[in-house]
Amino acid sequence: MQLESFISDLLYRYECVIVPDFGAFLTERQSAFINEKNNTFNPPRKVIAFNEQIQNNDGLLARYIADVEKIPFEVAVKKIKKRVKILKSYLTEGETITFNNIGDIVFNTEGKIVFEPSYNLNYLTDAFGLSQFESAVVTREVYKDTVEAIEETAPITITPEKRKNKGYLKYAAVALIALTLGGVVASKYYVGQIEAHNMLAQEEAKQQLDTKIQEATFSLNPLPAITLNVTKQTGNYHIIAGAFRIEDNCDKKVSQLKAQGFSARKIGANRYGLHQVAYASYESRLEALKALRNIKKTHNKNAWLLVQKLD
Repeated sequence: MQLESFISDLLYRYECVIVPDFGAFLTERQSAFINEKNNTFNPPRKVIAFNEQIQNNDGLLARYIADVEKIPFEVAVKKIKKRVKILKSYLTEGETITFNNIGDIVFNTEGKIVFEPSYNLNYLTDAFGLSQFESAVVTREVYKDTVEAIEETAPITITPEKRKNKGYLKYAAVALIALTLGGVVASKYYVGQIEAHNMLAQEEAKQQLDTKIQEATFSLNPLPAITLNVTKQTGNYHIIAGAFRIEDNCDKKVSQLKAQGFSARKIGANRYGLHQVAYASYESRLEALKALRNIKKTHNKNAWLLVQKLD
């Protein structure tokens, strides 16, 4: 039995997942940050840690395995003990245990467990769809010192230019002003005529439209009644296929999933303004978990379960 898939499912919803007689995987929320060394922007995430001191069985992992595999709770506990025994034997032999999308565990020289978390998967559901991206360095050039040095060596001076007095230029300027004023007056008159014409045309069109509506009111024939069978999805358990910042992309995803046979729909935006698309919604948690595992295996390994009551 591979424990990592069950632990991974629980890390989305819980801050502590205990593996009895082995240790506990803990999560802590980390805010978004910028790595100045490699110019990357990182979204908020859950950082995973491991504490081998916490080993008491709280029943969370065993109950989840029992629900998913449809087995008694006691059988699930025995399966966990058997797997833990094998894991400890690997560690004792100096091997590194890799939990997919969680991290690596190995014994150090002092016989203590050392955990190296994996950052391949973000377990913070509020940040679903947000990924790390890199931005080029913004360089700014400063020219102030260069300009000041040029001004000191070559100061700018303005000297009046002597021109011959040409009297005909004054008359040309007067004529130009007169033509401009005449053009403005003519333009205002022309615009006024156009507005008056438009108002008359709009009034005539309105009267014709009212007449058409009155004629249509008295000539309507009753249409046959149409009965539409609409199936409304209900339930608080939603299998999320993705979240999109642009709503058009959200609509395309819904159409794509419906074409593939899923009862896909939009379930609104999350706290980050991303439009969420669900494969389907379920009334029963067990039914939703069963469908989630099937979708992860056959269609989308990044699908996850959202528990939320929709308005």
